[in-house]
Amino acid sequence: MKVNFLILLGVLFAQLSMGQKAPAVSKTEFTEAALQQPLFGLDGQQKTAGEILAANKGKTILLYIWATWCPDCIKGFPELYALQKANPDIHTVYFSLDRQEQQWKNGVEKFHLEGEHYWFKTDWKNDFTNAIDLNWIPRYLIIGPDGNIAKYYAIKADDPALQEAIDALR
Repeated sequence: MKVNFLILLGVLFAQLSMGQKAPAVSKTEFTEAALQQPLFGLDGQQKTAGEILAANKGKTILLYIWATWCPDCIKGFPELYALQKANPDIHTVYFSLDRQEQQWKNGVEKFHLEGEHYWFKTDWKNDFTNAIDLNWIPRYLIIGPDGNIAKYYAIKADDPALQEAIDALR
């Protein structure tokens, strides 16, 4: 019994550590399929990821992919708030992987998430998440004013590489 528990624990640890592995390639552009991915705003209106990003062209964007069911997302909110406070000129866009619309909307309100909010209304895997090699949330990307990806992979808001990417765009 003790051996089975240790094996199970080892498998679980391996799964968790593999889930956070950074992609081998840091992409600088979104694929056309990713840009065509539909998302829904708090008002229920559907837009594509491309339309959302195009509407924010000229701004530096912190793109935050999260869900209310994600303990790491909730645990990381203080660092997210600190990053936003240190960079008030950065526009935050949230893409939620919540399973239910009302759960997502309640989370936005409950956690006082300031910025622009969208919901995938799909399973974890979709054209956008596949294109960015999403394997864990939270996930942070920095999008430059030109619409290109300046920082492709971060799973913590206090990752120094996020601030470095923001500073490099100023």
